[in-house]
Amino acid sequence: MRVELTVNGEPQVADDVWEGESLLYVLRERLGLPGAKNACEQGECGSCTVYLDGTVVCACLVAAGQAEGAEVVTVEGLADGDALDPVQRAFLDAGAVQCGFCTPGLVVAVHDLLARTPDPAEADVREALAGNLCRCTGYEHILAAVRLAAERGGEGRS
Repeated sequence: MRVELTVNGEPQVADDVWEGESLLYVLRERLGLPGAKNACEQGECGSCTVYLDGTVVCACLVAAGQAEGAEVVTVEGLADGDALDPVQRAFLDAGAVQCGFCTPGLVVAVHDLLARTPDPAEADVREALAGNLCRCTGYEHILAAVRLAAERGGEGRS
């Protein structure tokens, strides 16, 4: 089947998509956007978090056909050309990036949180990130990145 969608503001077409193929596979393997990571394939780790029509989803759980006609924003789409989104910049500045496997999903989740709640309480941050697992950082640098992004004015108005 053919899947037509808009990814990071650009119309995209994926041909010969099989019925069981995930949006994550289409993004990574067919459209060349490696930001969303393939880790658990069960929606448990959050490494593949993207926006689908403005809602944060695990791309591994979305059948590619469900994205027909949809608008998808990946971690790559948060940046404005070479200028990083404030959340991306805060993750770098706070040292919240180690192996980088969980980072794209965390960045998208934080971007979404700050779009909804520009000055989140610690409990709000922890709840928003509950679906994202990190095995490297111990979360302190991630929490610092969220605070830094919030102080700087947050989600970049994407």
